[in-house]
Amino acid sequence: MPPWRFLLFAAFFFSILIDTSVLAQDYDGGDGQSVQLPKTAQSCNGIFLTYDFLSREREYPYVKNATAQSYAFKSTATVLNTMTEDLKAWSIFIGFQHREILVSASGAVITDGTDFPAHVENGTSFSGSPQADLLNAIDTAGDLNQMMVKIDIKGTQFGVKPPGIPMPETIKLQNDGFKCPKAARKGSQMYVCCVKDKKSKYKKLPPTKFLSRRYGDLTIAYDVLQAYGNNYLAQVTLDNNHPLGRLDNWNLTWEWRRGEFINSMRGAYTLKHDPAECIYGEAGRYYQNFDFSNVASCQKKPIIADLPPERANDTQIGKIPYCCKNGTLLPPTMDITKSKAIFQLQVFKMPPDFNRTALYPPQNWKIIGQLNPEYTCGPPFRVSPMEFPDPSGLMDKSYAIASWQVVCNISRPAPKKSRCCVSFSAYYNDSAIPCSSCACGCPDTDTCDPDAHAALLPPEALLIPPENRTAKAKAWAKMKHFDLPNPMPCWDTCGVSINWHVASDYRNGWSARITIFNWEEYTFRDWFSAIQMPKAYDGYEKAYSFNGTKLTTPKNTIFFQGLEGLNYLMPETDGKNPKKDPRLPGKQQSVITFTKRHMPGIDVPGGDGFPERVFFNGEECSLPDEIPRGDGHRPRVTLLPMVLAAVVVFVSLTGYLF
Repeated sequence: MPPWRFLLFAAFFFSILIDTSVLAQDYDGGDGQSVQLPKTAQSCNGIFLTYDFLSREREYPYVKNATAQSYAFKSTATVLNTMTEDLKAWSIFIGFQHREILVSASGAVITDGTDFPAHVENGTSFSGSPQADLLNAIDTAGDLNQMMVKIDIKGTQFGVKPPGIPMPETIKLQNDGFKCPKAARKGSQMYVCCVKDKKSKYKKLPPTKFLSRRYGDLTIAYDVLQAYGNNYLAQVTLDNNHPLGRLDNWNLTWEWRRGEFINSMRGAYTLKHDPAECIYGEAGRYYQNFDFSNVASCQKKPIIADLPPERANDTQIGKIPYCCKNGTLLPPTMDITKSKAIFQLQVFKMPPDFNRTALYPPQNWKIIGQLNPEYTCGPPFRVSPMEFPDPSGLMDKSYAIASWQVVCNISRPAPKKSRCCVSFSAYYNDSAIPCSSCACGCPDTDTCDPDAHAALLPPEALLIPPENRTAKAKAWAKMKHFDLPNPMPCWDTCGVSINWHVASDYRNGWSARITIFNWEEYTFRDWFSAIQMPKAYDGYEKAYSFNGTKLTTPKNTIFFQGLEGLNYLMPETDGKNPKKDPRLPGKQQSVITFTKRHMPGIDVPGGDGFPERVFFNGEECSLPDEIPRGDGHRPRVTLLPMVLAAVVVFVSLTGYLF
């Protein structure tokens, strides 16, 4: 850095540092309270973070147990850029540790889009909104409004009795290429200086006005195509990038933070139309002569859905490329033309945002599907304007006025929160191992044990609904001399279950049978399943009733989909006699063969013949707690019980012990 820039930079900080603290200016979004920064801020050449605990007040109900008493608390966090370059899309982590429940955080949003009240007992990340970038002092003449952001936090916490101060465990910057030492603490303040990590493998990009676009399992582009004083036209593009990612009947939602409302849409629609929310709200007070009867949505958090195929050529709400697929986003491994969706919306703004360049994207993006993986979406960040090729085929390009990107990634389901599950069976064992207890959650655990191992079943019991299996499980246990716990284990409540059956094992190869059961009243069109088998992947040969493909990404994955005419997984139907027969699932089944050539060490019964991960329509399914063993799950016979039995008989016959 040139000496003159260093001197100017140092002079700026010296001018604002007073004894042991820095008095920062107020800025939009604050509460009018000045920010006190420690003296160590002047020696920080990086990003300086602080957390200040301000106050708390005991909440109702008042209890004697200190750990159960709740307190309403207020605190602030600041992020200050003390570098000579800008910080793009800042993100910080605050390690809350006192069962905190946040009810508001001005000046930022929770990075994963969690709604308030937010349970953050394990810590949470914040990202900037509306101030996502922090500029440097040199290029702003020391304007703290552009260099620093303050987060005003309000919430509830538990368990720290006054005069103790409930501080977080840590604070740190989450942007790539930085390292943060352990945060220092002084009284009710915590602070840390995070600096550039010279050893970081993060690739430094040339300085640009906007951040580069990022890869995500699902990416969403928010592009402003036309801008006027009080409204603008935006286009939203969904791109499914993950080879196993999928959405069916997707519902997209976000949160307007500046009073906006959607006037009209093409390529999608909102699920609720209630003009009263506009008429009796801020929009109605400002747009007094506006006809709200045909407004697409006045909700702060609208829910948006795709149009059905028959509306694709509708001149009023259709005629948008890649729209109108009934909310289906297939993985690119199946059909790349069906892995994208686009819709447009006209957004009306509220004061003071009537400058045509005052453009702000919505926050807290979320997207869900029918039975699909769970996506966690980050906040929108500004990227370079999107390029659009000329629709007539000319070589010129047009550009969006402003563009943002939202990156969503698939989250692995938590235990007992899957939406599909797997059962195991094998030719060498009489019993089938059903899905784990409460694999997809249990609405009622009063009469069953949600944590017990699932009860073994005869294989034919997998064909009846889980709630009808109790009698068969008890009869099977009695026949096979198994012990059953009391209460019985809970059954699964999954909408889709998959049975993996090892059908044969011989010297040169082996085979399995996969059966997919649909317990929903919903038809899965263009369904797919995938398995990960690290030990058997190289030996995969053929799926006889499915179209099977070996994928290189993710590793060791075999991808199955229905052949032409078999791409529908039908819903559950009534039995032959609905009054007494259980309902029957829709199902698809195929035999799969594997070779042992060049795989001499594979142990099929020992576990190599069973998948380590199973997916259905992108959702990762819950696996059983164990695999079938060759002993048929018969109780093991040991010498100790036999010896004890002999001793008891001897004593009873002789009347004495030796």
